[in-house]
Amino acid sequence: MAGSSCSIPRPGRACSSYLIESAARAIVADLGSGAFANVRRYREAEQIDAVVISHMHADHFLDVIPMRYALKYGTRTNAHRPLLYLPPGGERMLRDLVGTFASESGADFLGDVFDVRVYDPNAALVLADVTLRFAPTSHYIPTFAMRFEAAGASFAYSADTAPDERVIELAAGADAFLCEATLSPAGEAEVPRGHVSAREAARMAATAHVGRLLLSHYPASANLAELARAARAEFDGPVDVVDDGFRSVFGFGVAAGQ
Repeated sequence: MAGSSCSIPRPGRACSSYLIESAARAIVADLGSGAFANVRRYREAEQIDAVVISHMHADHFLDVIPMRYALKYGTRTNAHRPLLYLPPGGERMLRDLVGTFASESGADFLGDVFDVRVYDPNAALVLADVTLRFAPTSHYIPTFAMRFEAAGASFAYSADTAPDERVIELAAGADAFLCEATLSPAGEAEVPRGHVSAREAARMAATAHVGRLLLSHYPASANLAELARAARAEFDGPVDVVDDGFRSVFGFGVAAGQ
């Protein structure tokens, strides 16, 4: 895990980012505030094949900018341009943001170093040996959960969501389900909302019959033992409350961080 914090980063920790490694590809799912420094512990910018952004909240995409500087000005060993997949509407938003400070005359601030694309959330995305599928979530802006499949293994990522049957369907039968756990139990009563508690994450995992639950995207105020206890009361499979630097291997790997 390159970043496991919610929108307010825990001290010494980064916001949402996960490095998924298969035999043929290295893919970063989300690249939130502070996460690129952790990704670099495993791979340099030009060694990343693709970055896929779930939604356009800063704690999920902002470190695309320092990655861009690494690709532009770092010590490059090749001219590889990583794919940057943004959700519908995301390219315009990101270009508007970087346009406020991009100063290279006549240059495409993003396109010079990234192959910028917008994914179709209704279609499968094939990246060499990895097949990626999406599902909309219940969040404050359009957001898409992701499912990665390679070499017979599967890994689902909730992104940000309130309880949602579409996310459960996407995660069904996955070897591992990485789910946010932003809210305390009291937060479950919030209306409207775009997040889940550890207990609700576990209920989704149980309904989806996943093999393992990984809890992430939690605040500094969270008690990790309490998060795990609440989840285990609803889900009888293995539960991990992940931190930056957590690494897991199941058919194809998920890694990053310390």
